[in-house]
Amino acid sequence: MRRIVKYGVFGGTFDPIHMGHLRTAEEMVEQLGLAKLFLIPAASPPHKYHSPVSDFRHRYEMARIAVGKSSTLEVLDIEAKRDGPSYSVDTINELISLLGPQDDLYFILGIEGFLEIHTWKEYRYLFTRTHIVVVDRQGHQYDEVFSYLRGLEIHFELTKDPDKIILGTGRLLLHRSSTRMDISSSQIRDLVRKGRSIRYLVPDQVMDYVVANRLYR
Repeated sequence: MRRIVKYGVFGGTFDPIHMGHLRTAEEMVEQLGLAKLFLIPAASPPHKYHSPVSDFRHRYEMARIAVGKSSTLEVLDIEAKRDGPSYSVDTINELISLLGPQDDLYFILGIEGFLEIHTWKEYRYLFTRTHIVVVDRQGHQYDEVFSYLRGLEIHFELTKDPDKIILGTGRLLLHRSSTRMDISSSQIRDLVRKGRSIRYLVPDQVMDYVVANRLYR
């Protein structure tokens, strides 16, 4: 029998990708034992319709440059190949068809994103197709996850491991922490608009790309 391979999915607008994104991705690979983690820039994020993001080609290229020659992090452009809004459920289904249903897929998102998952298209379906990994973010407590799941009427069972929940679908919901960096893409864009340095907030190659393409001005 073929060994089950564990893959991670980490999506976002990445406008621009920064050290916080990259460090979280690297730590999730190690903590979850992933063979590979796919970073997926959203092509047309539905929650950003009233706050336009940079052109996809720039966000994709910055993410690709930032990852460099990593053997475990890979940037995919699959959302740019579909028309209309970029929905996570469609991306997950596409990845499963590419990888095979026998492999394990871990959907990684910050706790603030998880607590809005009820606003997503066909969100309940995600709980049947992937394991969910909720990553700590400042300002939220993990206990919020339990009450949130109850509010969604999603059955779950606690385990001896306080950071692992077994969902009624048979999938897992895992709690993980990563190195906290007080960095945000909006902060970086604001610094660029003000003519201030973004060095050490993003990889040097990403900083050079922002300058060369006059982004966020």
